[in-house]
Amino acid sequence: MYGAANPVDDRRLAQSAASLQTYARIAGVLLLLTIVAGGFGEFYVPSKLIVSADATATAKNIVAFNPLFRMGFATYLVEAVCDIALSLILYVLLRPVQKNLALLAAFFGLVSTAVFAVAELFYFAPSFILGGAGYLKTFSPDQLNTLALLSLKLYGYGGGIFMVFYGIAAILRGYLIFRSGYIPKVLGILLAIAGLGFVMRNFALVLAPAYASDVLLLPMTLAAVSLTVWFLVKGIDVSQWEARAAISE
Repeated sequence: MYGAANPVDDRRLAQSAASLQTYARIAGVLLLLTIVAGGFGEFYVPSKLIVSADATATAKNIVAFNPLFRMGFATYLVEAVCDIALSLILYVLLRPVQKNLALLAAFFGLVSTAVFAVAELFYFAPSFILGGAGYLKTFSPDQLNTLALLSLKLYGYGGGIFMVFYGIAAILRGYLIFRSGYIPKVLGILLAIAGLGFVMRNFALVLAPAYASDVLLLPMTLAAVSLTVWFLVKGIDVSQWEARAAISE
């Protein structure tokens, strides 16, 4: 009969809605893992082991608590895997708003992960420098301790430089969320502000290190936690997503 509901179409719509909500839930889980892994590996472990102006104390901490030091690197690997997967999932969720901009955000996100991976090599290097290998005997203990701390300092700067790419990705995603209609605008605003904070800290670190305050990182924590809770609890408005997708095609 003309105008009657088509069971096949209804089933496809239901599957599409379930798939999109699954993407949203996965995004929430990945964001949660990123927050936990990043907090442990980038803040907790360095705060326990690195003594900023004392190479000898830092070296002793790394040797004495080497499993904790290595765990910090392992959690970065978890964070990196989550960030790469998030680049794809957030692209899928945000592409109906503006496909090219969503793709650009994904590219910036992937580049930020790659840059931070290089920085993490400097984090891991002290485990070799202080490992007691025979080829390092030409260095005195004090020189090895200094090299280890220098490597960690380079890791800190490398991690800071990656923030400009991550920050731009966050600004773009914040804009797309704000324009989406199927994710609350306030989450987009929070994420864009957080991204701006990352970019500002990056340039401060390069141009005026004395003003590169960690306070600029706090909005990202708030934005990440808010997005995590929303994706896990609410997901997205599938009907609005499909409406935007229909318009963009």
